[in-house]
Amino acid sequence: MSLMDAARAVRENAYAPYSKFKVGAAVRTASGNVYTGCNVENVAYPEGTCAEAGAIAAMIAAGEREIVEAAVIAGSPSPVPPCGGCRQKLAEFATGHVQITLATTGGETRTVSVAELLPGAFDAGHMPDS
Repeated sequence: MSLMDAARAVRENAYAPYSKFKVGAAVRTASGNVYTGCNVENVAYPEGTCAEAGAIAAMIAAGEREIVEAAVIAGSPSPVPPCGGCRQKLAEFATGHVQITLATTGGETRTVSVAELLPGAFDAGHMPDS
């Protein structure tokens, strides 16, 4: 199963009763494992969870820390990039050159790098020594 197929499959499980905007995401790690996530809305919108965050949480729960590729699919007219918070999360676990394929359910795709999504990312190098 391709990374995009994994994202497409998990998108079907998204819980988006308010916006009706279902999103699926998949990340491949350095070990070759694939982790998926879908968006989960809540009536208090800011309390929802993005698909990318869900995939990253599954990856972390499995003990992995390095993303080497990602895919995101949404039912939109054009490929939708991750929100700002998810861009930061991706940058935390992937180097700037890592490719993210963005897709629509209609088949349109766009591939971007983490660095293109989040130029000037805040990383641990900006944190003071503890």
